[in-house]
Amino acid sequence: MDIKNKATKINLFSLSTLQMRTFHMTWFAFFLCFFGWFGIAPLMAVVRDELMLTKAQVGNTIIASVAITILARLFIGWLCDRIGPRLAYTGLLIFGSVPVMCIGLANSYESFLLFRLAIGVIGASFVITQYHTSMMFAPNVVGTANATTAGWGNLGGGVTQIGMPLIFAAIVAFGANEALGWRIAMIVPGIAMVLTAIAYFKLTKDTPEGNFKDLRAMNRMPDKSRSSGAFLEVCKDSRVWALFFIYAACFGIELTINNVAALYFADYFSLGLKTAGLMAALFGLMNIFARTLGGVFSDRFAKLGGLKGRVRWLMVALFCEGIALMAFSRMSSLPLAIGVLLVFSLFVQMSEGATYSVVPFINKKALGAVAGIVGAGGNAGAVAAGFLFKGGMEWPQAFLVLGALVTVSAVLALAVRFSEVDELEVQDEWDRSLAEDKAFVKEDVLVAA
Repeated sequence: MDIKNKATKINLFSLSTLQMRTFHMTWFAFFLCFFGWFGIAPLMAVVRDELMLTKAQVGNTIIASVAITILARLFIGWLCDRIGPRLAYTGLLIFGSVPVMCIGLANSYESFLLFRLAIGVIGASFVITQYHTSMMFAPNVVGTANATTAGWGNLGGGVTQIGMPLIFAAIVAFGANEALGWRIAMIVPGIAMVLTAIAYFKLTKDTPEGNFKDLRAMNRMPDKSRSSGAFLEVCKDSRVWALFFIYAACFGIELTINNVAALYFADYFSLGLKTAGLMAALFGLMNIFARTLGGVFSDRFAKLGGLKGRVRWLMVALFCEGIALMAFSRMSSLPLAIGVLLVFSLFVQMSEGATYSVVPFINKKALGAVAGIVGAGGNAGAVAAGFLFKGGMEWPQAFLVLGALVTVSAVLALAVRFSEVDELEVQDEWDRSLAEDKAFVKEDVLVAA
């Protein structure tokens, strides 16, 4: 479907247009999902002691928290193509809030593991975020829009490292013991998710032209039954699977760091719960601008070199990410470790932004399928990386191995190729969107006059 009236500019401080309301709702919804998804991570030292979890069991819970998201992202991408991002996000927020609020009922390793597995479903929110902004923004800014909404959403992974220990401390200060404190704390993000679901349903639409249901009733887009065939077509595209593994090497690594960073600083640098959480938060807080930079640079490279320019930038960012992770694994001084962690965070998040600056151009007829498969790659990477942290390998050595694998994976970007026809189609959409925007502005001026 050829969507018209896409925004050609990002006016961050405006809520007057549907495109910008959607922009802000998508990143905020993803932020809350991330907060709920990893809300328990900075409290794991307390949970580990209460439930008497072994190192292997902690590793299993880390894997569980991201494993189910692989299937959830594949499903949610397909679902977006069928019912639209508005209904998909509303349903996911409500459904995902249940295990977030109920994880406090866990009283054994097995029950805690099952709740972390169930919570992982809300990680599929990322796919809807990228799908919805791709529907709303034109090619000249879609890289920046996708990267910013995803980056500000990922910021939830950093904020939770600070926020959840503070919520936990406040609950304990009011008289609850630690065993009750972490359980009550997890209710907070769950309630916020329900309220956001209501706002998402009321304030957004699927596209600038309306909701999928209405557009199909007017025969302006294909029937939802055709989405299954489009999904199979996407599965046959080698470029999609190259991006699957590339995203495993960037977002998969970020998920892993979000899960282990607080424990890593606590165990290897002898820091307390709050201080370790603060150090871990620095990694996630880089999302406030780092992933956006990945999209901005991608849009700039596209202006100079088209789709090929976007792919070249992706390869460079991923290569630098791997080098930085290997350097971090060798740090034994806390100040140096923090400095290198920030450099690594910059490149891992720019790599993510660069990846989803390419995704919207792979297959426009099945954007949800592409976004879902590539997004699932991130979680597949996190699951694979998680096995390194549950065995006998020391964690610094695990980081070194991951860094080497990321560096090598940069060559996969060479497999993401576009034809001259693809380049011309994107350029034509770019020019047409800018022309529509100029015509709209001119019309406004004439009306005002």
